[in-house]
Amino acid sequence: MTTLEFRSVSKRYRVRGAGHMLALDDVSFTLTSGQIIALVGQSGSGKSTIAKIITQLERQSAGQVLLDDAPIPRRGRGLRRYRQQVRMVFQDPFASLNPYHTIRHHIERPLRLDRVVPGDDVEAEVRRLLERVRLNPGSTIDRRPHELSGGQRQRVAIARALASRPRLLIADEPVSMLDVSIRLGVLNLLADLQRESDLGVLYITHDLATARHFSDEIMVLNRGRVVERGRADDVILHPQDEYTRRLRDASPDPDRHFARPDSTALDQQGAFA
Repeated sequence: MTTLEFRSVSKRYRVRGAGHMLALDDVSFTLTSGQIIALVGQSGSGKSTIAKIITQLERQSAGQVLLDDAPIPRRGRGLRRYRQQVRMVFQDPFASLNPYHTIRHHIERPLRLDRVVPGDDVEAEVRRLLERVRLNPGSTIDRRPHELSGGQRQRVAIARALASRPRLLIADEPVSMLDVSIRLGVLNLLADLQRESDLGVLYITHDLATARHFSDEIMVLNRGRVVERGRADDVILHPQDEYTRRLRDASPDPDRHFARPDSTALDQQGAFA
């Protein structure tokens, strides 16, 4: 079992002419393989800062980030191995894929860099990964990102993240840039992949409805602090913090959004992705 731990992590940014801004304030949580945690909050609450620290695009100002009780290596092979185990799916599938390269190139690259399979098996592995995210390899592999729909591009981004065979996946608003009609299909795909590979997933979102549908546990972040956490149903149905209640009440139709759809409805909606 793989365990990622945030231990009293804070992050300050220097702001020109205004000193420092506290983006994260003493945040602690643990994510394990096989678990889905939703991190919920409005824009500017610190959600993406947490994602950047986990993936080491940023360094924390205080506290520790531990993988299996060991600090994240700062450089070299240790950091590379860490990044192989912890991968990220970015918010914008339009920006996260290089428009000049084919889909084959995008998925081949991590396979070759991380030496996941022997060189002779790379082509077959690319095709297998495309099939895992429910794309037809024959009609997809040699196309470029602009030739695909938004939902297809995000599926390619997920396949690329899975290519290194990570144990943990950070999904930063993975459906917010997609049409409403295909969001549930992508979330259902992520849920299926999580179960198949026993992945730990940190699902970052501002949407409490999808957080309840997709996650085991919800953490609510406000101004850089975790103000509430617990089982998904408990946080949604019985929020203890005023900020959580305001987020829930801001939903345009709580009765519809917070009722769990049955599996048949999910399958039907997922078919549009």
